[in-house]
Amino acid sequence: MLRGAFPLFRFRGIQVYLHFTWFIVAFLEFSQFSRRYHSPIWGVCEYLGLFAIVLVHEFGHAFACRQTGGRADTIMLWPLGGAAFVSPPQRPGAYLWSIAAGPLVNVILLPILTVILVVARANFRVSDPDVYRFIWAIWNVNAGILIFNLLPIYPLDGGQLLRGVLWFWLGRVRSLRVASVVGFAGAIGLAFLAWHWQSIWLGIIAFFIFAQAQLGWRQSQALTLEEETRRAAEGAQVALSRSEHMGETSPPGPTR
Repeated sequence: MLRGAFPLFRFRGIQVYLHFTWFIVAFLEFSQFSRRYHSPIWGVCEYLGLFAIVLVHEFGHAFACRQTGGRADTIMLWPLGGAAFVSPPQRPGAYLWSIAAGPLVNVILLPILTVILVVARANFRVSDPDVYRFIWAIWNVNAGILIFNLLPIYPLDGGQLLRGVLWFWLGRVRSLRVASVVGFAGAIGLAFLAWHWQSIWLGIIAFFIFAQAQLGWRQSQALTLEEETRRAAEGAQVALSRSEHMGETSPPGPTR
C-alpha cells in the first residue's frame, strides 16, 4: 500500500504517508464539495476536514496498539480513507483495544462537534451560512465514519471487532476465518447496493473489502498450516524424547 506514497509528516514516531491518488480524487471531488458553499474555499476546508478526522481516527488505533506493547509506526492516507499499520501482541484483548480505539475517537468527537453545531446554528445559520454548512458537514463526516466503520464487515473496524470477540472462543485462526467469510458476504452486499444506487465509490469500497477479506482468508490458511507444522514438530520431539528415555532405562541384553 505504500507504493506511490510520499511522507507527509512524522508525529511521536509515527510516519504519516499520503498516496498520490489522493490529489486526483481531491481534484475530482472539489466541485462537488464546493457546490454547498458561496465561497469555494469552504469546499477545500471540508475535504481537508474529512481527512483530519480520518487521521485522528488512525492515530487512535496506533496509540492504542502501542499501549498494549505492540508496534505501530505507519499511517497511510489515501482516497478511500486511511489505514494504520498496527501489529498488537497476539492476544484477543490487545487486538480488541487496538481496533476499538479508532471508533472511540469518533465517539469522543461526536458530543464536541454537536455542541459546536448547536452554537453555529444559533449564531451563523443566517448571518454566515457557509460557516454553519461547514460545521454541519464535519459533524456528518464524523458520524458517517463512525457508523460505516462499525459495520460488522471485515476488514472494517466492526468486522475486526467481531473477530476479536470471536477470538476468545474460537482462537486466533478460526476467528479470522469466520470474519473473512463475513467480509465476503458484506462485500457482495455492498456491491449490490453500488449497482442499485449506481455508486462508483461504493463499488470501489466493495472491491477493496472483498480483496482484504480474501487476504484474511489466505492468512488464516497460512496460520493453520503453521500451527499444524508446529504441532507435528512438537509431536515428533515428544516421540524422540520418549524413545531416548526408553533406550536409557531398558535392561541390558544377555552377555556371553
